[in-house]
This record gives sequence, structure tokens and C-alpha cells, in this order.
Amino acid sequence: MKKNIYVVGAVIIEKGKILCAQRGPDKSLSLKWEFPGGKIEKGETPQEALRREIEEEMLCKVEIGEQVEHTAYEYDFGIVHLTTFRCKLVEGQPELTEHVAIKWLEPSELLNLDWAPADIPAIEKLVNVTS
Repeated sequence: MKKNIYVVGAVIIEKGKILCAQRGPDKSLSLKWEFPGGKIEKGETPQEALRREIEEEMLCKVEIGEQVEHTAYEYDFGIVHLTTFRCKLVEGQPELTEHVAIKWLEPSELLNLDWAPADIPAIEKLVNVTS
């Protein structure tokens, strides 16, 4: 039986553009694009996990809004349960610590990137809602 992995992602929106982050070459899903975030630790709510992950990974602080999407996607290494939330920057600017690149894109440009499969339902929702 495959392992269930519960993760959260931040759809950080600033001036109408959405933050996209590219995974490193040495990580699983090498060089795929994703919403920044990470695993939910035992005892954390999804929102607490997302706040912590963004502070650790991006060295900034966000205000977490409503849920965008929840997706379960089966990879070869396990089943990823991804919950994405709309977020707003409240302190600092995102910095690269774990990712190799970041881009701020208009919703209509999101589908131009090579996304991790679990992120795609949220992308499609964002493109359709804002177009």
C-alpha cells in the first residue's frame, strides 16, 4: 500500500500575479513547478503548516485566505493530498532557499509552465476563475 502524504501549497497573489516556484534538480518531481509549501506535521492544522513552511522556505510571512482546491494524486512514491490556499504577502518578499527559480505570472500564463501533477487542478481553477 502506498504512503499518504499530506501537503499544503500557497497561492500567493500580489498585484494580480501568482507566485510559482520551481523544484530543484535533486528533488522528486525534479524541476517541476509548484505552489510553495510542504508537509503538514503531526498536530498542525493545514493553515499552521502552510504559515510555517512559507516562513522556512521563502523567508516571508503570509496571510492565509480561503481554500482554492484539494487534490489527491498518486505518484510512484506515494499518494499526495494537496490542499492549496489563497495567500497574501504580509511581511518580506519570497526568497530562494529550496527552489531554483520563482516567477510571478498572470493567471492566463500559468499553463505555460511544467507543473507537478497534483498542482494542476488548482491551476485550472485559477485560470478559469480569473479569465
